[in-house]
Amino acid sequence: MSANIPELVIREVTANITTFSKPFKRFGFLPWGGRSTAIRLDNGSVWVLASTPLTIDTKTALDALGPVKWIMAGDALHYMFIAEFAKAYPDAKVIVVKDLVEKLKAQGVRVDGAYGSDPEDTKYGFEDEIQARYFSGFANKDVAWVHQPSKTLVVADLVFNLPGTEQYSKTTASPKIPLLGSFKPSGSIHKNFVYAGQDKALMKKDAHAVADWDFDRIIMCHGDVIETGGKDQWKEAYAKYFP
Repeated sequence: MSANIPELVIREVTANITTFSKPFKRFGFLPWGGRSTAIRLDNGSVWVLASTPLTIDTKTALDALGPVKWIMAGDALHYMFIAEFAKAYPDAKVIVVKDLVEKLKAQGVRVDGAYGSDPEDTKYGFEDEIQARYFSGFANKDVAWVHQPSKTLVVADLVFNLPGTEQYSKTTASPKIPLLGSFKPSGSIHKNFVYAGQDKALMKKDAHAVADWDFDRIIMCHGDVIETGGKDQWKEAYAKYFP
């Protein structure tokens, strides 16, 4: 378990969703911010996208939500804290993407499932409330999830909404991106980011599948939560895949 982080922002988004947001600099200078997201299901068990350290305060908040049953990795890059979560919650299922299986096994982590290698119809136990879509054509091999009761889309690198003012709200550092200022779904940089160098046919299929889901909010790992109008923002970000 990690020491507490003074800059950590723990927020109850809804009665069943809690976020854990903190500063994070990509490549040491880009203020990306980081966020973990925990969702309590109707049966009381907790699903968590683990993308920030498991601090004492984080664990206290998670345990108050309920027993952690699933520890999720959002893509092939978001795995730095999976081992820490798995050690603290040994009975939880660790679900990742196929590119992470060997890396995590080398860290002594038991992997219980992997998007991209398990059959597409595999059920991990939360599907009555949380649906998933694996983006095999995206460079980072991301997964998108929708929590149906709250109409909330949860992603890692499929959507950015920078600057991350919440993630930097307890610091004196600026959240603005150097030179760019912002990195938002409606911007041309974001649209090109999810288009250039990707498998266009697979991305179009998956982008449309997510657009067919019923969601309004988007919680991403990097940037401010989009509280409403999320579906429109998704279509903006993926406009190159829509006629």
